[in-house]
Amino acid sequence: MADDNIPQAGDKAPDFCLKDGNENEVCLKDFAGKWAVLYFYPRDNTSGCTTEALEFTGLLPEFEKHGAAVIGVSKDSTASHKKFTDKHSLGVTLLSDPDKEVLEKYGAWRLKKMYGKESMGVVRSTFLIDPKGTIHTAWGRVGKAAGHAQKVLDALVKAV
Repeated sequence: MADDNIPQAGDKAPDFCLKDGNENEVCLKDFAGKWAVLYFYPRDNTSGCTTEALEFTGLLPEFEKHGAAVIGVSKDSTASHKKFTDKHSLGVTLLSDPDKEVLEKYGAWRLKKMYGKESMGVVRSTFLIDPKGTIHTAWGRVGKAAGHAQKVLDALVKAV
């Protein structure tokens, strides 16, 4: 792994099992044999995170056409994910990581600097995982939520 313990292309994707908004357990192994887009985001119902979730949802048919599932992870509760999904009619699977275990495994929980202040938080990051469970592409720090889903889709299309 490279700086900040962020898995890189060629690394085995760290395994996990987390609950979705309906309290169902979802594990990385559930996607074995398929492509998976695993994206980490700071918080439900914030502008950037809503934009990102809506863009992934809008492109979901294209992701599925290329054999990929889209999974979002934040430290929000399962109840928060349920409300967020219902409010915005999201089609992506959102998983809750309140203990930050998976966020840490993927290097998405790290020191952030905002307005001159440093604090620990979720850094928007995305991983394209191949059908064998290996990271194909890693975006360790997504600059802008808007347009990111399309970049991930473009990488998937090139990869398959």
